[in-house]
Amino acid sequence: MDLMPLLITLETAAAATVATFFAGIGLALAVVRMRRFQGLADAIITLPMVLPPTVVGFFLLLAFGKRSAIGKLLLQFDITLVFTWKATVMAAIIVSLPLMYRTARGAFEQMDANILAAARTLGVSEWRIFWHVLVPNAKAGILAGLVLSFTRAIGEFGATIMFAGNIPGVTQTMSTAIYAAVQANDYDLAFKWAIAVVFFSLFFVVLMNWIIARSNKRGTARIGA
Repeated sequence: MDLMPLLITLETAAAATVATFFAGIGLALAVVRMRRFQGLADAIITLPMVLPPTVVGFFLLLAFGKRSAIGKLLLQFDITLVFTWKATVMAAIIVSLPLMYRTARGAFEQMDANILAAARTLGVSEWRIFWHVLVPNAKAGILAGLVLSFTRAIGEFGATIMFAGNIPGVTQTMSTAIYAAVQANDYDLAFKWAIAVVFFSLFFVVLMNWIIARSNKRGTARIGA
């Protein structure tokens, strides 16, 4: 059994999660602070979560293909995205970003505004408020977003196969390996990869729940003390 789909999946999910962490938090903060067009911005960012993944992959193909303006520009620098590992990462980022954004936004909106106001009256910079006040108090939501984004990236299929293809050793993830195995009538291999996807997804969700529960217990203990 070739383990390359597993390695490619984990590498893709890790790279995509790093990107969605910063992008998701930044977008969540920007939308929370918006005074106009907040609903429109939220809808655009959330859209990849409700669209069929194949539609997302199709639009990525149109936007970054060799015939597109962006694709032609990248070719001038000898850069190709379609059917490369970079495309698997981009597809994973686009489909998992809404999960990070939504959970981070929810956590930010639940923050007590008085705490932020008190920090500002003390002359604390917005940058320090963000990293030392807002993020620590929203860590449960941010952690949930990270894990959900990571597990979503692990299971991504539709956008990946449209935009990155299913090239063994290059873009073939566990999900696309399942598809290839079924197409080849190798149900034993498909079952093994399906079990692997379920295992990793379940493991990280259980780990997230354990960390959040432990964090909540510590918080309760401090309040009780």
